Amino acid sequence: MIAALAIGLVRLTPVQGYPPILSGDRPNIIVVLVDDMGVMDTSVPFLTDRDGHPVRHPLNERYRTPNMEKLCERGIRFSQFYAMSVCSPSRISWMTGQNAARHRTTNWIDPDSNNAGPGGPSDWNWRGLTEGDVTLPRLLQKNGYRTIHIGKGHFGPRGSEGADPVRLGFDINVGGASIGQPGSYFASQQFGATKPNARYAVPGLEAYYGTEMFLTEALTVEAVRHMDDAVREGKPFYLNFCHYAVHAPFQADPRFSSHYQQEEWPEAARAFASLVEGMDHSLGTILEHVESLGISDETLVIVLGDNGSDAPLGGAHEVASSAPLRGKKGSHYEGGMRVPMIAAWAHPNPGHPCQSRFPIARGEIQQQMAVIYDWFPTLLELAKVESPHGYPVDGRSLQRLLSGQSDPGHSERFLMHYPHAPHRSDHFTVYREGRWKLIYHYFPSTVSNGSHYQLFDLVDDPFEQTDQSLQEPARLAEMVLQMSNQLDAQSALYPEKQDHVPVRPVLPGNRSD
Repeated sequence: MIAALAIGLVRLTPVQGYPPILSGDRPNIIVVLVDDMGVMDTSVPFLTDRDGHPVRHPLNERYRTPNMEKLCERGIRFSQFYAMSVCSPSRISWMTGQNAARHRTTNWIDPDSNNAGPGGPSDWNWRGLTEGDVTLPRLLQKNGYRTIHIGKGHFGPRGSEGADPVRLGFDINVGGASIGQPGSYFASQQFGATKPNARYAVPGLEAYYGTEMFLTEALTVEAVRHMDDAVREGKPFYLNFCHYAVHAPFQADPRFSSHYQQEEWPEAARAFASLVEGMDHSLGTILEHVESLGISDETLVIVLGDNGSDAPLGGAHEVASSAPLRGKKGSHYEGGMRVPMIAAWAHPNPGHPCQSRFPIARGEIQQQMAVIYDWFPTLLELAKVESPHGYPVDGRSLQRLLSGQSDPGHSERFLMHYPHAPHRSDHFTVYREGRWKLIYHYFPSTVSNGSHYQLFDLVDDPFEQTDQSLQEPARLAEMVLQMSNQLDAQSALYPEKQDHVPVRPVLPGNRSD
């Protein structure tokens, strides 16, 4: 019964008897957040040359994402869009409009324990979001939106308020819990509800047990169903569609696995590519269904990743699965925090009232830097909802950048604070301002007897091959000072020595370690 229903929905059987479509004064918002999808895990070229022209790299040839390509034709993509380099910090930044240094969920949330790690701050926010926090869905919900969460949550540990998206402002939750990965992508394995991975079971999908449904498809069916309900009610909706793909376990999506049988690829890499294509197929289903409902003119679609790539490519790409960018998920390099981001009206129509008020360029690439928490004020502006008085928001509206223009007033700063270990990179802060990027390492490493710095010019050296910290001492000192000021302004927590004494950044020439 469920399998037949799912197939019917995915094929977009027209729905009859809906009320007249909304005026578009407050549009529908669909966010497709893809887990662990880096900027190179797509056939869409996001990286550009100095003149802003897209440049295809070998990894772009590995993947099939035709629906992302179509969305780029309808809208705009950003070549320098940043998120935190691990997932929970990014997801909470999206929900709150705040940098992770401010909301203090600076590491991924272990469902069952405090994973501050050795030297991590003892009072970091490992409990994540709570019912009393200001969140984007709650603000939209209070202003007439039907708010829908589908897929991965990872906003709080098991049993906490944040583990249930309904307590954070969503009317509907399917699949969201404390877990950061699925126990299984297969309904035949009850999406992980059976041992040995029961602690990672995806909830809310019991009706699919025993079928051949793949997790990505089941979540898409649920997203379609709840969009239908919102339209029947005549309410604008906010759909927070958070795929578990393309996170491990790397289980091949059987619908697309035959496309990736190259012998030179590791098996896990072939499975990863099928997960990417499954996600893209889901995007196509959503776009087609929005069209069938007659709401495409007044529906904004956003696709982005939550952190850098974790593609299990092996070989030369083992450490840098976003090559030619350096690093991957969890890293302090660009491959850890540069993510794909596309925004488009589902059906571009400049004459539509909402689109004329909030135009989005078509087929363009925005090279100016933007950050995941910029979407919080942007979507509130779009929905004509005000942020609470006195609530600190680190993001800035993207409206001008989305129109294809430059915005001299938009911040050219990005702070990524990770005072934890062990992970792919330990105890670091990244601070970017304009063309310059500083990486501050708090503790001794193999390249230093104490804290140390790396400084890169991302215009002349976009792939971070030449450390300029010794050649540019004045610039280095200025960047360390600016980074420290930003951390203090956001009341950041620092790594700690064994006696819980915070370890603060030290200016060049003043090291005490």
